[in-house]
Amino acid sequence: MSATSLRLIEPSDGPVLAALHARDREAYARWLPARPPEFYTPAGQTSVVEGLLDSHSRGLAWPGVVVSDGSVIGQVSISSILRGPFQKGFLGYWVASSCQGLGHTSRAVGLAVRIAEDELNLHRLEAHTQLANLASQAILRRHGFTSWGIAHDHFHTDGAWHDEVFWERRLGGSTTPPTP
Repeated sequence: MSATSLRLIEPSDGPVLAALHARDREAYARWLPARPPEFYTPAGQTSVVEGLLDSHSRGLAWPGVVVSDGSVIGQVSISSILRGPFQKGFLGYWVASSCQGLGHTSRAVGLAVRIAEDELNLHRLEAHTQLANLASQAILRRHGFTSWGIAHDHFHTDGAWHDEVFWERRLGGSTTPPTP
């Protein structure tokens, strides 16, 4: 079994992320939104990474990459971080299709939960999955997430609107919001 780790994303990850996205473009068309052609280029991904790092510097996100045996194989992010009375973030993740079925995605989600709790001191983590994405739902359940509803026609991808399941996990992070 290969080791799985997370680290903060870097601009130098742009080219490898572009290659992974380009290779899996059709395989993930049913799960991800349509994107312009430049998204799949090294320059386009480097620009995306720079935007993610800007959000990180403002405390709005923790953007990371999934690493196995020294190679980037996917991404994980805790985004839309809200402080004050919410203390929550939104979890997103993907792993290259060639690396699926090896436990990397599940381990990455577990590591992201630890970051949300221990480093970001969040009280709650949320995620969405398409209704048909049973593999992702199983991973979220395995890591203590529970579903709390379905949003109909919530996400447009692959030429159609899709229902999504909303997921939540309470963390042991912040017990009280910081004072203003």
